[in-house]
Amino acid sequence: MTVNYAKIKEAAQNYEQDMTRFLRDIVKYPGESCDEKAHIDRIAEEMRKLEFDKVEIDPMGNVLGYMGTGKTLIGFDAHIDTVGIGNKGNWAFDPYEGFESDTEIGGRGTSDQLGGIVSAVYGARIMKDLGLLSDAYTVLVTGTIQEEDCDGLCWQYIINEDKVRPDFVVSTEPTDGGIYRGQRGRMEIRVDVQGVSCHGSAPERGDNAIYKMADIIQDIRALNENDAADTTEIKGLVKMLDKKYNPEWEEANFLGRGTVTCSQIFYTSPSRCAVADSCSISLDRRMTAGETWESCLDEIRALPSVKKYGNDVTVSLYDYARPSYTGLTYPIECYFPTWVIPKDHKVTTALEEAYTGLFGTSRIGSAETEAMRKALPLTDKWTFSTNGVSIMGRNGIPVIGFGPGAEAQAHAPNEKTWKQDLVTCAAVYAALPSVYTSK
Repeated sequence: MTVNYAKIKEAAQNYEQDMTRFLRDIVKYPGESCDEKAHIDRIAEEMRKLEFDKVEIDPMGNVLGYMGTGKTLIGFDAHIDTVGIGNKGNWAFDPYEGFESDTEIGGRGTSDQLGGIVSAVYGARIMKDLGLLSDAYTVLVTGTIQEEDCDGLCWQYIINEDKVRPDFVVSTEPTDGGIYRGQRGRMEIRVDVQGVSCHGSAPERGDNAIYKMADIIQDIRALNENDAADTTEIKGLVKMLDKKYNPEWEEANFLGRGTVTCSQIFYTSPSRCAVADSCSISLDRRMTAGETWESCLDEIRALPSVKKYGNDVTVSLYDYARPSYTGLTYPIECYFPTWVIPKDHKVTTALEEAYTGLFGTSRIGSAETEAMRKALPLTDKWTFSTNGVSIMGRNGIPVIGFGPGAEAQAHAPNEKTWKQDLVTCAAVYAALPSVYTSK
């Protein structure tokens, strides 16, 4: 079918006030991870008002809204939980009451990422208004929970327990007006070291776990900071950008190198005048293409200091097992895989075609952000993590990113988004399924 881009743009613009009202309604309710019920109920209400064909809230608490009855299932995902507000003194306005100007909407979650669910819900309605729905596709709009706590957990449940598997999914996380085709993965690693306590007046009688850990931390620091020269004993993570070490080096260069940092430290000791008998650290590990949880754990286990202390050292993954607002607990390892969809994939080219048909070949946005956006490539990647870690990273379902708002607004005080972004994204979402199914 021929896509009438002008009519889609007009329809999206006509819904600007409705989308603004809907977003401000959601923002009024705090919706931190595991406490999202008010957000979910308000979204389900809007879906029903806009005559979605089916609206369900699953046992975990995710809302799933379907529009159309075609054979190809196309997903639009938005996590609807938020982080806390932090120090309220850093806010120039009430984070839940928010604010509205001619061009902006302020409030916690406006960019990260309640705007995404708003544009997706209205994008689906535009498909219905303009008769774009056909027997070729069904649209699924998901408002998903607990992403801020545990990226992808919600989609593990949707795929494995709800038995829902779209042909592809659009992540509506903020993209600064660009199309994002990947992100680095992450994992949460724990290193435990055992020692032997004794009186602090004679430390030679014991085996200080903190001193052992100090050696290990220095090796971890080297892993993050060193180069990859042949003469370097602990080769830095930068090595994964080199085809000598990584068959996926091209995508690794696109996503950026992996990193590791020590983020927490713990210890046990009988007292402040005793030698520590255990020490543990948490590591935040960001992974580029070609790295896996096994390779990252093995990398730590192979460090000279870890090998030196042998069986006194344990390297492991953290687990997540926090109940959702419905009371359901769905345990998972704290491993959030890297994912990247090829630049020539059918999904990538379909989204690029839908966008350029509507808005041309460069990023657009409000007057405040347009210059910055146009300086960036149209198709790029996220710096942070998304539900794509489950959808594509764990389950192989293609993901592409396009969403209202800006990454820099995420988790920041005075968070805001732009009305133009809501309109732009709703239009692109409305056009995409027709473009994709016509290929």
